Amino acid sequence: MAIILNEKQSLFTLQTKNSMYQMKADEYGALLHTYYGKKTENIDYSYLISMQDNGFSGNPYGNAHDRAYSFDTLPQEYPVYGGGDFRRSALMVRYGAGHCALELHYDSYRIIKGKYSIPGLPAVYAEERNQVDTLIVTLKDDQEDIFVHLYYGVMEDLDMITRTVRVENRGKDKVVLERVMSMCLDQQYGDYDFLTFYGKHAMERELSRMPVHHGVQSAGSVRGASSHQYNPFVILADHKAEETKGDCYGVSFLYSGDFLAETEYDQINQTRLVMGIHPDNFRFILEPGEEFWAPEAAMVYSDKGFENMSHIYHKAFRNNLCRGKYKNARRPVLLNNWEGTYFDFNGEKLVQMAEEAAEMGVELFVLDDGWFGKRDSDNSGLGDWTVNEKKLGCTLKELSDRIHELGLTFGIWFEPECVSEDSDLYREHPEWALKAPGKKPMLSRSQLVLDFSRAEVREHIFAQMCSVLDSARIEYVKWDFNRSISDIYSAGLSAERQGEVAHRYVLGLYDILERITQRYPDLLIEGCSGGGGRFDAGMLYYTPQIWCSDDTDAIERLKIQYGTSFAYPVSTVGAHVSASPNHQTGRKTPISTRAAAAMAGTFGYELDPGKLNARDKEEIHDQIEVFKKYYDLIQQGDYYRLTNPYGEKAYHAWEFAAPDGREALVSVVAVKVYANPAPVIIKLRGLREDKYYRLNGKSYLGGALMYAGLPLPQPKEEYESWNFHLVMEK
Repeated sequence: MAIILNEKQSLFTLQTKNSMYQMKADEYGALLHTYYGKKTENIDYSYLISMQDNGFSGNPYGNAHDRAYSFDTLPQEYPVYGGGDFRRSALMVRYGAGHCALELHYDSYRIIKGKYSIPGLPAVYAEERNQVDTLIVTLKDDQEDIFVHLYYGVMEDLDMITRTVRVENRGKDKVVLERVMSMCLDQQYGDYDFLTFYGKHAMERELSRMPVHHGVQSAGSVRGASSHQYNPFVILADHKAEETKGDCYGVSFLYSGDFLAETEYDQINQTRLVMGIHPDNFRFILEPGEEFWAPEAAMVYSDKGFENMSHIYHKAFRNNLCRGKYKNARRPVLLNNWEGTYFDFNGEKLVQMAEEAAEMGVELFVLDDGWFGKRDSDNSGLGDWTVNEKKLGCTLKELSDRIHELGLTFGIWFEPECVSEDSDLYREHPEWALKAPGKKPMLSRSQLVLDFSRAEVREHIFAQMCSVLDSARIEYVKWDFNRSISDIYSAGLSAERQGEVAHRYVLGLYDILERITQRYPDLLIEGCSGGGGRFDAGMLYYTPQIWCSDDTDAIERLKIQYGTSFAYPVSTVGAHVSASPNHQTGRKTPISTRAAAAMAGTFGYELDPGKLNARDKEEIHDQIEVFKKYYDLIQQGDYYRLTNPYGEKAYHAWEFAAPDGREALVSVVAVKVYANPAPVIIKLRGLREDKYYRLNGKSYLGGALMYAGLPLPQPKEEYESWNFHLVMEK
């Protein structure tokens, strides 16, 4: 049973396949967190809570004579600001009188069959109602009639617990929400590291691992999107946790806007982790009778290290977050024209590229930026989603038909959320852009951001997009977003509601994405924000793959894709083979190595086929056949990080293994070349210990490959790569 209730003790125990989560309402009505970790027999873990007078930790009025009882030290399920807990809070409410004195007490609970959903927001789902149970625990402030409903989706088979919060104002006056976190985890004991994934444009999701120390550590974004700089996925891990051993707690925030993750190591050495919408530009008014839903947080505990945690996230996001036709259908191998032509193209050039791509086995041709409006550079045209037939020399339908006649499908690029000052849309509706009144706006890439919090703006863009998508055979859309959001002000909201704009913008984005996916159920949408600036679980609900990074350099991609793999499955990672020398770094790499890196993703090409020699074209044809041959293994198999790409290591390696251990594909790249190199052996994973595997005509025992290892060949040139396919012998 996923949810075990002891009504007499007000004890709630949530159990997944391998983890257990517990909370308890004490005699004073405080909801305390008692345990999260390895699944055990169901006992009352509140015995771990010790209380003493720590000095300067206040006591609730009703039990003020018990100086050992203080919200400032108790492990709480959902701590609030202004009620005597001076640590990082999960909720801050400001009342009409101006104060924030909130005190929540346990009120009631409900258990419902099936997984909850969140209005207007993405959430992990279950295919069958009987696969998941939902616990709803209600807390309330008696004096102010604020009700806080804590939702727990107990996904037993997935080994995941999801959380959200619904705040309800049943009072007579409006209140202001100034901070609403989606989750809090109070760990009374343990020494932890805080793992975050930081970066910048063209170098996203690098791993940072720092010990949790006294004080507050955080990662977050106030850029209007989840950002290149920090990813909305964090890990709390034991100091000794590694890939295959140790306790770790992952939290993924299913949201594509501003977020904050904070850890605090408090005065009595407890660790608190909270995650939710970033409060810096958040101020949401609740009128009497209104409610607010927080975005979802998906939590995973593993006592077997990062690898097991990643596998849980990969399966859940692949099967219970991504939706639509391409959740399971094989994605086509594509050629994107961007790095092949940039803005310099016409219809004949595109058809020529498509002809050569078809001969190599490419299945989808994607027309990137520059096909619409007045758009020969990134200084104009955004917002005018009408086909530039003069530039193409034909209609979009005629171009699409010619592409399809070659046996390819056809896709195009959009950036629906932004507008150029030099555009017909901005000249007609300057008030539709986010900008502070009376001030010159901050420009980025010569563009502004459209106010997607306004229904009329979304309706206009939706209509334009549908007009284009209905005009031709289009099977793929790349949805881009190429700047951070500043000057956040909506002409459609009153002054007191400007703190709602950033969140309402994200809700508007999700609204238009949902409408597009419902109207075009067979359309494959790839998310993008200057590459990986919005690579988050929230977007995966609408776009089953996301362009991983604008950096297409194969060697740089090893680090980017390594960090990405901690939460996100290979099937969601947009990755292409590009030209050599690489356009971002100037690095020269063999085309085989560029393909090896790109095959740890959705796989495609981003170059001009006309500039390739016959040998490269033949190799690309073979690469595509290899990818198609191993597609299911790569996209659906268990992913193993065999090495860490940081440091002075000679090789970087990763592996895809069938869940039943019958086959595996190991990819290796030589990242450093040394004179007179020492031999290197890597240990494989995911094989059957007692079975033998064929590799290059030889037979190897699975246990030997995993515990002794596989010797690697010595590279004959810089950045050489290898793929090793192992098949279990009958």
